Amino acid sequence: MEIVHTPVLLNECLEWLSPEGELFENNAFMIDSTLGEGGHSNAFLLKFPNLHILGLDADKNIQAKAKERLAPFGSRMNFYNGWFNNFYKNFDMTSERPNLILFDLGISVYHYEQSGRGFSFRYDEPLDMRLNFSEGETAADIVNNLREDELANIIYLYSDEKFSRRIAKAIVESRVNGKIVSSKALADIIWNCVPASYRYGQIHPATRTFQALRIAVNSELRRLPEALHNAFNVLKDGGKLGVITFHSLEDRIVKNYFRNLGKQCVCPPEQAICSCGGSPCAEILTRKPIEPSTEEIKENSPSRSAKLRVVRKIKDATKSHLNLIEQEAM
Repeated sequence: MEIVHTPVLLNECLEWLSPEGELFENNAFMIDSTLGEGGHSNAFLLKFPNLHILGLDADKNIQAKAKERLAPFGSRMNFYNGWFNNFYKNFDMTSERPNLILFDLGISVYHYEQSGRGFSFRYDEPLDMRLNFSEGETAADIVNNLREDELANIIYLYSDEKFSRRIAKAIVESRVNGKIVSSKALADIIWNCVPASYRYGQIHPATRTFQALRIAVNSELRRLPEALHNAFNVLKDGGKLGVITFHSLEDRIVKNYFRNLGKQCVCPPEQAICSCGGSPCAEILTRKPIEPSTEEIKENSPSRSAKLRVVRKIKDATKSHLNLIEQEAM
C-alpha cells in the first residue's frame, strides 16, 4: 500500500490534543473527523495505547486505504463513511462521547495524485472534484452550467483570484464550442486568458480557480459552521477540539467560533435577558494559531498555510453560538 499524504502539524497535534487528566486515564476516545489516509490517527494510536479512534471520511476509496493502513490496531480503530456535518448532526448522544475531536480541513495529496477526479491540472482527468463521488454536482456541471457572473463570484469569493471575471468570461466563451469536461482543458483555458506576466508567477494561474471549484463542489464552507457547533456539543465536558485550516475563509470561521465560545455572553446587545448562560463554553488553548515550523514547510510544502486552533470544552454551546458563526460565514 502506497501512502502519498504527509499529515501536517503532526507533532503539534499530538502535543495539544494529547489525552490527559482523569477523563483520559482509561480508554480515551477520539474522533478523527477527516481521516484521509489515516496519518494523524496512526500517530495517535501509536503514541497513546489507551486511545481508540473513530475515523470519518466522505470518500470511500481513500478510507479503504486508511482501513488497510490501520488494520494492525484492530478494535482500537473504527470507521464511518459519510460527511462529518451529517455525522455530528445525527450523533447518538446516548452512545460513547469523545474526549478528543480533530478536524484537518486540507485535501489529501491522494486526491491530487491518485483519485483521477480532476483535482489537479497537472493531469488530464475528468473534471469531477467530488470527495464523495456518488452524489452532487461535479466541477464540470458548475463550469458548464453557471452564468458568467455566478462563475466569477465563486472564483473570486473562494480563492481571491484577481482575474476571476476574465477567467469566467473565457470559460463561458469556450463552452460555446462544446462542454469543458477535463481538468487539462479548463487549465488551458485559464492559462490562455490571463496576462502573460501572470502565467509565470509563483503558482500556476489555474491554481486558485481549481481551489474555488473544489470548495464549491464539496460545499466545504457551508458544511463547516454546523459541523463545528455540533461536534463541540458532542464532545465530553473537559474534552478538546482541534481544527487545522488551510484557507483564510475557513480559518476565519473557526477563529470566530472559538472566540465566541470563550466569551461570557453571546446574546444580541438588544436582548434584555441573557439566554446563552452568561459564562464561557470553552477555554481557548491556542490564543494564536499554531503554525508549521520552517523545517516542516521545507519538507512538506502543502503545510505552509496550515493553522491549528484548539479549545477545551467547559459546557455545551447554545443556538446563539451557531447563529453567530453562520452570520459571520455569510
